[in-house]
Amino acid sequence: MGIEGSFWRAIAVYRIASLGYAALLLAGAGGYQRPVAGWLVFGVMAVWTAVTTVAYSTARSRPLLVVDVLVTLGCMLASPYVQGSAAGPGLMPVTATWVGGPVLAWAVYGGRRAGAVAAVILSIGDLWLRGLHTFDLSVPVNGAVLLILAGTVVGHVARLTKQAEERLQRAVEIEAAGRERERLARGIHDSVLQVLALVQRRGLEIGGEAAQLGRLAGEQEAALREMIRTGPAMADSGLVDVGARLRRYATATVTVSAPATSLPLPADQAHEVVAAVGAALDNVRRHCGEDARAWVFAENDDTSMTITVRDEGPGIPAGRLPEAEAEGRLGIAQSIRGRIAGVGGTVEVTSVPGQGTEVELIIPAGLQ
Repeated sequence: MGIEGSFWRAIAVYRIASLGYAALLLAGAGGYQRPVAGWLVFGVMAVWTAVTTVAYSTARSRPLLVVDVLVTLGCMLASPYVQGSAAGPGLMPVTATWVGGPVLAWAVYGGRRAGAVAAVILSIGDLWLRGLHTFDLSVPVNGAVLLILAGTVVGHVARLTKQAEERLQRAVEIEAAGRERERLARGIHDSVLQVLALVQRRGLEIGGEAAQLGRLAGEQEAALREMIRTGPAMADSGLVDVGARLRRYATATVTVSAPATSLPLPADQAHEVVAAVGAALDNVRRHCGEDARAWVFAENDDTSMTITVRDEGPGIPAGRLPEAEAEGRLGIAQSIRGRIAGVGGTVEVTSVPGQGTEVELIIPAGLQ
């Protein structure tokens, strides 16, 4: 459970301590005309304290937190009956400081806004019980302000602590992955990469079909080096770095340019986007030749992620794309447009005969 578990244990301790304080108030019987009813309310508070201590240590959910507020509010609203008609407006409710338990729980669960909302709801009940109907607000207003401040501050601190823990865990994972990547890189460099480099060099020296094999070996060497450099894309709450996946397409004829910062997308959507880029590069090889040069550019801003695949081929004649789709050739229509449309994005194809083709994939920021 980590650091968050410490917050929930602290809330359990607070509830138990507040329960003890409520017992002292009842035992003193100062101003409570019906102490027996007060002990019955105290029994409900004790049982609910035990329930929440166990429940919050194993599983937490909105319904449980809502019931927590309702139970606390119900115990608080029973105070007028326990106190009787002679109770003064400043008399402490039966719940006393126990009322802060749900506020702290909501703050840890949902952050400062959730904690503040829970505090406002319980403060309204406290204000009504202890002075709103008599317009004597000196005591209850102070309690309400403290309750709201507690919910806001604890919620803010809890959220910051969770974020710090997530970042620390992420840093540990990245460090571990980096060490493993370095270990694998040393082994691969001493074996596979050297063999591929030798095949490339000897193939180019021999010429003919061996030169073709040498070129392919060179491409695989470049791709393997890039894979070692970037490592596997690591999931962070289901997100994948698209830039790292795109760099794996880099070869002797394909240049990939992506920002050093992450280009995050959910794993399933990232797969579709990367596959669409792969389909665009396949079209370059198919229509422009194996030795054709291609460039992949990726960038990200507040509104969208844009990936551009550009080549220096002969271009696409006007009207050829609709003709190909009508003939059943659905490379761009399905492999590229279909995939990007499936993740809510758009595709723009710009081609000038004799000046190459540019395929631009635009993924809205809402997916990221």
